Amino acid sequence: MAREIRFSLLYRDMWQSSGKYVPMVHQLKQIAPVIVDMGCFDRVETNGGAFEQVNLLFGENPNKAVREWTAPFNKAGIQTHMLERGLNGIRMNPVPADVRELMYKVKVKQGTNISRSFCGLNDPRNLELSVKYAKAAGMISQAALSITSSPVHTVEYFMNVVDKVVEFGADEICLKDMAGIGRPAFLGRLTKAIKDKYPHIIVQYHGHSGPGFSVASMLEVARAGAEYIDVAMEPLSWGMVHPDVITIQAMLKDAGFLVKEINMDAYMEARHLTQQFIDDYLGYFIDPGNKQMTSLLVGCGLPGGMMGSMMADLKGFHGAINSSLKNQGKKQLQLDELVVMLFQEVGYVWPKLGYPPLVTPFSQYVKNTALMNLMHTLKGEPRWTTIDKDTWNMILGKTGKLPGELAPEIVQLAKDKGLEFYTGNPQDAFPNELDRYRKEMEENNWELGEDDEELFEFAMHERQYRDYKSGVAKQRFNQELEAAKAKANAPVVVQRPVIEMPKIDIESVSQKFPNARPLQSPVKGQLIWQYDVADASSAPNIGESVKEGQTICFVQAYYGLELVKTPFSGKIVYIGAKQGEMVQKGEIIAFVE
Repeated sequence: MAREIRFSLLYRDMWQSSGKYVPMVHQLKQIAPVIVDMGCFDRVETNGGAFEQVNLLFGENPNKAVREWTAPFNKAGIQTHMLERGLNGIRMNPVPADVRELMYKVKVKQGTNISRSFCGLNDPRNLELSVKYAKAAGMISQAALSITSSPVHTVEYFMNVVDKVVEFGADEICLKDMAGIGRPAFLGRLTKAIKDKYPHIIVQYHGHSGPGFSVASMLEVARAGAEYIDVAMEPLSWGMVHPDVITIQAMLKDAGFLVKEINMDAYMEARHLTQQFIDDYLGYFIDPGNKQMTSLLVGCGLPGGMMGSMMADLKGFHGAINSSLKNQGKKQLQLDELVVMLFQEVGYVWPKLGYPPLVTPFSQYVKNTALMNLMHTLKGEPRWTTIDKDTWNMILGKTGKLPGELAPEIVQLAKDKGLEFYTGNPQDAFPNELDRYRKEMEENNWELGEDDEELFEFAMHERQYRDYKSGVAKQRFNQELEAAKAKANAPVVVQRPVIEMPKIDIESVSQKFPNARPLQSPVKGQLIWQYDVADASSAPNIGESVKEGQTICFVQAYYGLELVKTPFSGKIVYIGAKQGEMVQKGEIIAFVE
């Protein structure tokens, strides 16, 4: 008898992999019954990841969004699932254990059935509490393997992780192929190994379509015993997102599997509504480049979303690099040449940093280190001259155990800097905090919310929640939307105003201050200058001294606030953006000499 393969629609991830924002609750409520009517989905990914932070950035209540979005699927008997980052919960930095525990209690009450939990380093210690807390709350625990392709990421390596999470009590395993670079035959072997050893464990495959492997991978894992396949749908399928349900359903049906039929009238209606959401306003925040696939991802192994950020980085540094080469009497480089060099440098850096799976945030750490290495070597300086604090935390083991061994030169560099390696459980470094948040909410006369959901939101996303409660978030989003509309409708490109100083291009700055080093924005977002933590209203002054590791400013990204710290001491000689301006990831916002 033919075996059934079931589909999960990644409606959250479709949007997150495409642009900055996700639909608002009124739009989600509009499309939910149409997704149900399509008749081909047994699961829908409804929340997690940046979903709740994005709602806060809208100035909307994320708890209301989750409850109302999951309700139609619960009623129809379709399971809902969320994505969470293990130690980091549903934010970008580590979360205290009591806040993590509350998350599952809240989410199951809100209608989320399955918790997909992953650790970017595949460290079982970061997944243990995720599995146990999810199970205790009454959720299905799905432990995810962060898939990548390297000499250390063997079937045996991943099976060691599987053994641990099954021991913790995981009900399911997800193969999270976040960059789509998992080789199909390898994924088939891994799936078979899981099913042979743990036949009762459900396996679900999640693969982005960026380099083109994922369609073949879906067929391989299905043949090897996987029960669920993650899919997308037009107009947000393919490119850097995920394969479309129509293609995958037809492929598996032809291969002899039982698959549910697709109500094409409902599919076209859901497609129409999604396009309508794009046309209404969400399209202003979608990068057109995400519609493209590229085989260049096969070599560098970076997730598709990193391609755009790499290009932004290189464009920001291009002038400074060529200025340095010119001063050295060397041939200047075209942008395409730099792209190839950066890909090669990523390939050089990755194994020396212990092969961390290239998923957020570790993909950013590897890429940033490679970029700084490239900058320094082109200037005739040694590699590893600039490594940021977050990357050092990864190197030192503070976020979990690296899959591979660090290169001896990295170990020696840490010793030379007097840094100590951490071997303890990463969770132990972050004490419980719920009592502090509860006390402040009571002092502010803020409601803790149904099932303590508001308490959870405040503890998980403190800064964004404050902005939501004050009304600043909604005001900021409306301003951003109006600016995006104006830019889209403008007949000509208008240069952004400068910060009370003549406009100086990057090459000119490099020539004037040959020893100055650039300070880049780590993400795309709104620049918030802060020299004194108590006063974030203005930029520091030209000529002002800064110390290594000092927080210079913030960038308000779609998922939260990123701190910008200077990796070197010196004085500020140039400022390129003012308070409240939008900056691109990799854009140079200051030079420090």
